Amino acid sequence: MNTPNTPHKAGFVNIIGNPNVGKSTLMNRLVGERLSIITSKAQTTRHRILGIVSGPDFQIVYSDTPGVLKPKYKLQESMLEFSRSALSDADVLVYVTDTVEQPDKNNDFLTRVQSMAADGTPVLVVINKIDLTTPEKLEELVSWWHTAIPTAEIIPVSAQEGFNVKPVIKRIVSLLPEGPAYYPKDTLTDKSLRFFASEIIREKILTHYDKELPYSVEVAIESYEESPTLDRIGAVIYVSRQSQKGIIIGHRGTKLKQVGTEARKDLEAFLGKKVFLEIFVKVAEGWRNNDRALRQFGYNND
Repeated sequence: MNTPNTPHKAGFVNIIGNPNVGKSTLMNRLVGERLSIITSKAQTTRHRILGIVSGPDFQIVYSDTPGVLKPKYKLQESMLEFSRSALSDADVLVYVTDTVEQPDKNNDFLTRVQSMAADGTPVLVVINKIDLTTPEKLEELVSWWHTAIPTAEIIPVSAQEGFNVKPVIKRIVSLLPEGPAYYPKDTLTDKSLRFFASEIIREKILTHYDKELPYSVEVAIESYEESPTLDRIGAVIYVSRQSQKGIIIGHRGTKLKQVGTEARKDLEAFLGKKVFLEIFVKVAEGWRNNDRALRQFGYNND
């Protein structure tokens, strides 16, 4: 327990950045749990996901957000709104970039981050994937970011390897404002088991299908029955066109079976017990541009 001489600190630490820079990998490292799905494809994260880390005298409420992009349809507009909202309620802002992308790739969003820093919000610029560059190139990037956001602290890391992540955590704790915990100390996330089940299935779709198809897919959990030793989960994979249904299922159901088997194994590891997983495929024509469907899938709350 914290003593009267050690004030309690708590705050929202929002992780933002462009697609595919490693925000979700960093989030999982910071939280110490696999909450956000990770693939090599951009736009893997669609929702704003909280990961909560508590100590005797602190609570960090991390927030993983979708990559910042120019929306092409209503789903991406909702994803962008999740990222924008992370700019408005951050006690500490973690801007993730990497050694691959151009630092000024998204000037509009960068300008908003610069404005927040100028207004006094603590900003950490985390340069990820330092294992993919040279010391000279890294030095140039650090210098660029010092110029772009003079008040920001620049921390190079390799989230994949877990290198230099602890200094990020230590600095975040030091920057938290004083205050009581926002959540019970044993809370890990704001998302339900249904949410994580759907995300694990979607991760397998991102892994096993090419081109645009994974981005046309949504996963909904229609039934979830818990017991001490076995969870029974009924899931539906929604596609946006009839022609995509057969591709998802595959010849004699082989592709869908592969997705189901791998998802079930990951769910069993995540839950620590056996899982019976049943998956169906349905068509929701043009769901990415349909307000009602987006509300049903948890993207629009208005």
